[in-house]
Amino acid sequence: MIDSAIPRGRRRSPLSRVLRSALTMAAAAVLGAGITVSLSSPAGAADCSAGYVGLTFDDGPNPSNTTTLLNTLRQNGIRATLFNIGQNAQNNPSLVQAERDAGMWIGNHSWTHPHLTQMSSSQILSELQRTQQVIQQLTGTAPRLFRPPYGETNGTLKSVEQQLGLTEVIWDVDSQDWNGASTSQIVQAAGRLQNGQVILMHDQYATTIAAIPQIMSNLRSRNLCPGMISTSTGRAVAPTGGGGTTPPPSSPPPSSPPPGGGGCTATLSAGQQWSDRYNLNVSVSGSSNWTVTMNVPSPEKIIATWNTSATWPSSQVMVAKPNGNGNTFGVTIQTNGTWTWPSVSCSAS
Repeated sequence: MIDSAIPRGRRRSPLSRVLRSALTMAAAAVLGAGITVSLSSPAGAADCSAGYVGLTFDDGPNPSNTTTLLNTLRQNGIRATLFNIGQNAQNNPSLVQAERDAGMWIGNHSWTHPHLTQMSSSQILSELQRTQQVIQQLTGTAPRLFRPPYGETNGTLKSVEQQLGLTEVIWDVDSQDWNGASTSQIVQAAGRLQNGQVILMHDQYATTIAAIPQIMSNLRSRNLCPGMISTSTGRAVAPTGGGGTTPPPSSPPPSSPPPGGGGCTATLSAGQQWSDRYNLNVSVSGSSNWTVTMNVPSPEKIIATWNTSATWPSSQVMVAKPNGNGNTFGVTIQTNGTWTWPSVSCSAS
């Protein structure tokens, strides 16, 4: 935030110039010693010391917005929980699979989004069970989380949830995106999130998608990270295996692959690791106008990126370009049981 009390035209004091010069020389000395200096924490390697929050998006998938939502989440290093309406999932199977491939957690939001508290037990069971079945068919996994439409719940609904092994997830913060909230109002609402809390957002609003980068920036500034929602408590927690790091793979590939052609070099280095995924940092030298192609060995998947503009020619290939955040970017890779690093090549234009 810019302090409005400081006039725009005020010149830096001599002391300010001295301090800035000293800091610049110190940074140069550190870089000269071969030490990497991080001026800002990337999304995938953020400081999570203040805890985790649950970013949730209801009512998808839909052909108009879901792909943009997934791309925006990935570009900002976010894994979120998506509560899908069953009939939407049935009508858009490829989008459900794209949600899964992007590393999102997929929850049950009923079949038709009715007022479940006005329905019989058998009607509720049908709404929830049909959604369970279609999501399991499309992703291979039945949801463990359920969000009741409108946040309405009662004893009958809770009994059906228990029968199906579902954990009910309400919310602590309502973004009000469904009620016409602007992007800035959605960002402001997310700014109230505290450790363990969950925010309600929706799949279908452009204002919500536009708010995501600012929401993530605010979370980073408060040392909060997007987390998963616990199936035992319904609260946001560290993703499975998150928090601590695990030892590196026993035989990792070289961290500096041979350079690609075209006048630039892309170098990989290890970031944080968890039981099911790991971060890689990519440093580009030789050009500031570069294109890095990353080939990820199957069945591994890139589930998040930061500090780059990424496109996906195929599910195993990512093409990264500068997005104004310098020549270092990163990815989070879901291992799916293997720990083979991707190959990278770089070309300058």
